[in-house]
Amino acid sequence: MDDTHEHGEQEHGDNHEHDKDNHGHHDHHADHHADHHADHHADHHNHDHDTVGVAVLTVSSSRTLEADPSGDRIVDAFDAAGHETVARELVDDDRKQVREAVDRLVAHETVDAVVTTGGTGVTPDDITPDAIEPRFEKRLPGFGELFRRLSYEEVGARTVGSRATAGIVDGTLVCCLPGSTNAVTLGVESVLLPAIGHLTGLARRHE
Repeated sequence: MDDTHEHGEQEHGDNHEHDKDNHGHHDHHADHHADHHADHHADHHNHDHDTVGVAVLTVSSSRTLEADPSGDRIVDAFDAAGHETVARELVDDDRKQVREAVDRLVAHETVDAVVTTGGTGVTPDDITPDAIEPRFEKRLPGFGELFRRLSYEEVGARTVGSRATAGIVDGTLVCCLPGSTNAVTLGVESVLLPAIGHLTGLARRHE
């Protein structure tokens, strides 16, 4: 047999074995990174609440609890998702009444989140964010941003008139939605329900 050919075969065999060794090598660094990411993800979510106690606050000088379709929609959506409506109130478009109602509701041990409807527009009597935002110890700007982005798909540029907002008050999530039933449905189903267990869990993580 030709020595050159035999030498080439030997080289080819050595390279082949080397490739096998490279492909068989286990990347422990990648495994460590994946494990660390999985542990961090699990730790970040292990405080999530499976069931949330929700207080619904309607801000309106023209509605009553007996004729409050937006409040009803919030209650129905949370109940259908397996959460519990633990309190429900209605107050006038009055800053003092709104502040006192929020303070009263977040003080309840069974309330993990307060969801308000009404008073988030730009008319003179739309005062809900003005009454509640000074109470926020932490603001959640992403709530209003996401709500307005999704709302844009339905109402276009008019969504800039919405001041939907959210934040943490004494360890309790407080979210302010508009008064229209369509806006409430969008806010609850597309923004709140997917995130509320995570947010309420984080808000009380060290309790």
